[in-house]
This record gives sequence, C-alpha cells and structure tokens, in this order.
Amino acid sequence: MKKYFAKMFLAGVAASVLGTAAHAVTATSQFNAQIQIQADCVVNSPNTLDFGAQGLLNANVDATADFTVECTNGVNYTIAMDNGANASGSINRMANGGEFVSYEIYQDASRTTVWDATSTMAGIGNGDPQTYTVYGRVPPQTTPSVGTYIDTVTITVTY
Repeated sequence: MKKYFAKMFLAGVAASVLGTAAHAVTATSQFNAQIQIQADCVVNSPNTLDFGAQGLLNANVDATADFTVECTNGVNYTIAMDNGANASGSINRMANGGEFVSYEIYQDASRTTVWDATSTMAGIGNGDPQTYTVYGRVPPQTTPSVGTYIDTVTITVTY
C-alpha cells in the first residue's frame, strides 16, 4: 500500500510540474484615463423675435423668443444683448431701407427690466442647456411704410 501511495504521490507531482509548464505566463500593468474639464459656454440663439404682421402701430406689440446657454457645471456667467445693428444710441430699431420701427428687449415678462449691454442677467452653469426668454415690445409710434423690418441683435455670454 505504501508503494501505491508513493506512486500516486509521484504521479501527482509529475502532473503538477507538467501542468504548470503548459499554462501561459501573464504580466499585467495599469494605465490611467484622464480628462481635464475647462470652463466653457455655448449660446444657441433664438429663432426670430417675430412681432408678426401689424397694421398701425398705435398699441404695444409684444413677442417672445427663447435661447439656451450651456456652460460647464459651476461656471458663473452673464448674458448681455447689444442694441442691434440698426440702433440709434440706446434705441433698438428694425430697418427697412431708411425707415425704422423702434422696439425694446426685456429680461422679464412684465417688460420692466431692459436687456442690453449694461443690464445683464447672471447664471451658473450646470452642464445642461438652460433656457432664457427674450421679451420684446414694439411701443406705439408713427407707423412707417409697408414692408418687412429687420434687425440683428448679438447675445454675449461672458464667463
């Protein structure tokens, strides 16, 4: 019986030695994945602030348009608007040739806070697009000639 166990022991040792030689040898290493997030903002301009088709401009004509600002999470920013390409001083004007329709842009639905280069709106980025509304108003004024009146306003996001 001792010989039997001895043979079995030797057979097991031989199998383990031969079995080890048949296994692949491995080596491992690691690497890091990295990204650096920087402060960044993107502004997506609104569609046209469309006051529609009007006859006489003898009452307020209101309109709204939305735009989005998307900034890196935690980034403080301000939004300013210029007075448009056809401004006369601080008065926004839509033009058709040499004729104009005056209008104003506001930050609030009650149209009390003008939105321009000096009256800005502040925000904090959250990594997602944040929607803002432009509130426009054409006040009563002398109605110019028939035609389409257009202006281009620049939105500036400072961060």
